[in-house]
Amino acid sequence: MDLARIPRRRYTAGHTPIEFLANLSRELGGPRIHIKRDDLLGLTAGGNKTRKLEFLMADAINSGADTIVTTGAVQSNHCRLTLSAAVREGMSCYLVLEERVPGSYHEEALGNHFLFRLLGVDGTEVVPAGTDLQGAMEQMAEDLRGRGRQPYIIPGGGSNDLGALGYAACAAEIQAQAFDAGPSFDHIVCASGSGGTHAGLLAGQQALSSRIPVTGISVRADKAGQEAKIRNLANAALGRLGLDPVVTEEAVQVVDDYVGPGYSLPTDEMTAAIQLFARTEGILLDPVYTGKTAAGLIGLIRQGRFASDEDVLFLHTGGAPALYAYPDAALKDVDA
Repeated sequence: MDLARIPRRRYTAGHTPIEFLANLSRELGGPRIHIKRDDLLGLTAGGNKTRKLEFLMADAINSGADTIVTTGAVQSNHCRLTLSAAVREGMSCYLVLEERVPGSYHEEALGNHFLFRLLGVDGTEVVPAGTDLQGAMEQMAEDLRGRGRQPYIIPGGGSNDLGALGYAACAAEIQAQAFDAGPSFDHIVCASGSGGTHAGLLAGQQALSSRIPVTGISVRADKAGQEAKIRNLANAALGRLGLDPVVTEEAVQVVDDYVGPGYSLPTDEMTAAIQLFARTEGILLDPVYTGKTAAGLIGLIRQGRFASDEDVLFLHTGGAPALYAYPDAALKDVDA
């Protein structure tokens, strides 16, 4: 896998740490749970989108762009980090925010929306759920061209074949860390949303001839649709690397039992997971992505999916700023 030939900006110094969660492992009775701290990636408040943006922003710069246009939900981690990257590169940034849950957009909201304002977003357009987001971004870009700007469109989540290379690179990073300090991981669990993280890990592992199973916990879509999307994106990422599209249906594993009533809508399992990580390890999760992913990890452990002597890696994709927009959900009394 030759990533060195693909232009890349670097927003993080070195590797993000892998930590053993001894208290959580003991609380759950095994397996041995480890965490890849991608919440500590560079740019404002960190998170998985930073890895994707390293490749996407390099492409934007090389295209001559002076303005970034992207999209996400009203508390989008991706929009926060894309805006942060634009600030770092001296570019303007405009956001199309999808109100996926009616009534969820508030002008003075905290969390990521507060950070949009603090970072100085140049403009936002709020659209209802189901809007053609690509079309909305293209229209925004056309309007900007009419004002003399040179816009570059980044898809939601940074999840296209180029952005997914961020997690192909992460797969190589995990392999190097396991080689240097151990352990040899038996399984990886990650969030599966827009798809670039899950697909990139699969593409990277395929390129490295690694065979660690990856389970994606869906935060929005049903299992069948999500698995098809992840496979297509993983194979597109391999194509970007000049490799054959060889990710099979069997390699793509998605669990959709923890979505609850819908994207970003709280569940008791999510709340319990957030509280358990905070109170055993001092690690913050968010209600939209990592809280539901951790709920999936805990559920799989309790179902006996992993042996007590296995080593499981939980990929922390960040998102903690959104936690402050959901205090009632995070502090609700629930049965663990």
